Amino acid sequence: MSLAYFLTGTDTEIGKTFVTCALLHRATLDGWRAVGLKPVAAGTDAAGLNDDVEAIRAASNVLLPRQVTNPYCFAPAIAPHLAAAEAGVVIDFATIRASCDTARQQADRVIVEGAGGFCVPFGVDRSSADLAVELGLPVILVVGMRLGCLNHALLTAEAITGRGLQLAGWVANRIDPGMARFEENLATLQALLPAPLLGSLPYDPAGGPAAAAACLRLPAA
Repeated sequence: MSLAYFLTGTDTEIGKTFVTCALLHRATLDGWRAVGLKPVAAGTDAAGLNDDVEAIRAASNVLLPRQVTNPYCFAPAIAPHLAAAEAGVVIDFATIRASCDTARQQADRVIVEGAGGFCVPFGVDRSSADLAVELGLPVILVVGMRLGCLNHALLTAEAITGRGLQLAGWVANRIDPGMARFEENLATLQALLPAPLLGSLPYDPAGGPAAAAACLRLPAA
């Protein structure tokens, strides 16, 4: 049976794409056809490609057309709602839902990675949180482990569950190698977050996402 998840984070630049790719490798190791989507991305190279989108495509073992993997890609590396407004584009959730449906028809496990933090705006009347509600998928939360992460993680979890979504699990990603009391903070989050820990990733793990897959598990079906 095809299972899909919406992956979000406590902030931008906390390793969402790295975790998405690692979870896709985990799914491959578990014997599943796995594919990732990045519906909204901002920031492209000279060839018009986005690094996150390309990393997700490389980590998937099901190849979908790039337009399905990433329906909305904007050139400037700025907030999605600003990039969309500058391009004169409205981010249409129906288009993203169609991409998700296509992916679920061809893969056993699908991970849909949001942009920025959970509530980042996509326009004057829509946000990443609204997209998660539209898709209705269980949510995986990536917690960037650094000073302040307790508040960020708990507020994000509250925003997720407050919208009637299931928090299926969370990943601790150590983005600050000098974080004081890492283990104590990890234990605090395990006690307070209403979902299981799917894995804890060390800072800058050797071997990239493929090796990091050994530290992770997918949520129980």
